[in-house]
Amino acid sequence: MSENSITYQPIGKIHSPYQDPVGVPIQPRAEAGVRGKVVLDPIYEAGLKDLEGFSHLILIYHFHLSREGELQVKPFLDDEIRGVFATRAPSRPNHIGISVVKLLGIEDHTLEVENLDVVDGTPLLDIKPYIPDFDHDRDIRVGWLESRRDQIPGKQADDRFSE
Repeated sequence: MSENSITYQPIGKIHSPYQDPVGVPIQPRAEAGVRGKVVLDPIYEAGLKDLEGFSHLILIYHFHLSREGELQVKPFLDDEIRGVFATRAPSRPNHIGISVVKLLGIEDHTLEVENLDVVDGTPLLDIKPYIPDFDHDRDIRVGWLESRRDQIPGKQADDRFSE
């Protein structure tokens, strides 16, 4: 292993109704209400203490079915080629994904979640509580997506990014 290598071990798996990457919604809001389970290895159960007080979680996971990607891609909702780091495309140099999901409940080492946008069996790397006061600023810009906000699936008039 080289000195630049980084190795992560999954702490569990994410289970969803999606068996194949085709058809998985592009973001959790596009498929509001889709439920799934996050099953941690039992050795991590103690780490769930106090998590039930949070309504939403950030799931950090490995795109295990993703192929090597290009550094420039044509994203959903656009006809122009964009740099991969200006998109949420799953094919990236490091196949790391994040999703903000709603926490419905915890039983032992299993979390029931909603608004899930991942393939069944996706390896989970970490869980963090979503804290809006820490995780965003009111002065938010969304780059090339600004002119396409009305096309974002699941977007509602009361979206907090609205001015």
